[in-house]
Parts: sequence; structure tokens; C-alpha cells
Amino acid sequence: MDYAKIAPVMGSLWSPIAAVSSHWRGQDNAQICVSIGGASIVAERPRVITQIYKTNHSHGMIMGSGAFALNFPRADQLDWIDRFGMFSGRDGSKLEGLDYRAGETGSPLFADCWGWLDCRVVNAMDGGDLTCFLAEVVDGLTVSEGEPLWWRDARQRMPEEWMRAYGEKQAGEVAVSRAQMSSIDLTSPSWGMPLSNVSPPP
Repeated sequence: MDYAKIAPVMGSLWSPIAAVSSHWRGQDNAQICVSIGGASIVAERPRVITQIYKTNHSHGMIMGSGAFALNFPRADQLDWIDRFGMFSGRDGSKLEGLDYRAGETGSPLFADCWGWLDCRVVNAMDGGDLTCFLAEVVDGLTVSEGEPLWWRDARQRMPEEWMRAYGEKQAGEVAVSRAQMSSIDLTSPSWGMPLSNVSPPP
């Protein structure tokens, strides 16, 4: 298949940028994600879907804690890409010096952002190289006016050295995904949490 034929369509599917934060075994972490979508038409029971790659440090933390938060940067917070997206939380704290608090799920909620959603995982699907988490939104807040930061806009404004570092990082991740994305386990559910983790209808 010639990807160039569908590149504009596929590129339009990316969500606003978010720092997906998590807390597990005394550690706080956050990573950049652009694959987020709403997953409920019931206003009193909001849900989201988020895709996290298995090689990311956040993946194990979310699987362990059963929770995460989505912190959305404002359009002027381009620095989040460098801070939360260019190195792994395995190599050091990304949240040191940041103004944040623990939410209801224990996940970090950033004080200075466009908005945030505190989420509890209710199910997950194995995607081979990634896990697709379905989560209920237990709390949230729109902090600022204006628009969040979108990936298509961020790429046009990123410094050349960031683009170079991002390209090198992505090349390695693409190679891993290419090798793993067909290795989907269909024999057992990815998520081991009991159904009691799901809030009952109001």
C-alpha cells in the first residue's frame, strides 16, 4: 500500500497533545501522547481511550496502578514535548520542580495547563506493540481559555534539534513496533483488574 495516498487522512486523526501522567510504587511519571479519543456519549459517565506503547515506562505504571491522568498543554507550552517526550522516566524524574498534585486516582495533575482529566482504567486491549486503555473519567477541569496544543501545530514550531532528536527516537520505536504489532494475544484479556473497578451507573 502507498501510505502517501492516505497520509493526510491518517495525520488528521492525531489528538491534541497530552502528558499522560501516572503514579506507581512511589514514583510519578509522565509521557507525551497524541492518540486519545472520547469513548462515551453518556454525559454523566465520560470515558476516554488512550494508546500507550509497551516499551514506554508509563505502560508498566498504568498496568500496575490501573489509572492515569491526561494533562493537556496550552498552545504556548511547546516545552512539554522536550520535557515529557524526549527521554524515559526510567532515566530520571520528569516532574521534578513541576507544580502538581495527586488526583483521586493518585495520578499527577498539573497546575499549569489547558486542562486535565483524571482517569481510572476499566478495560484494555492488546495491540501487539501497544495497549489501548479504556478508562472512566473520575474528575477533570478546564484550567485555561483558548486551545490546547495540537501535534500538527507543534511540529511546525519545534526547533530543528528537537525534530532531529524526535526523528532518531521515532526511528527506533517504529522498528520495535514493526516487529511487535502482529503479536496480539487474543486468548486472554490484557487487563487483570476485577470488574469492581468499574463505577456502577448513577
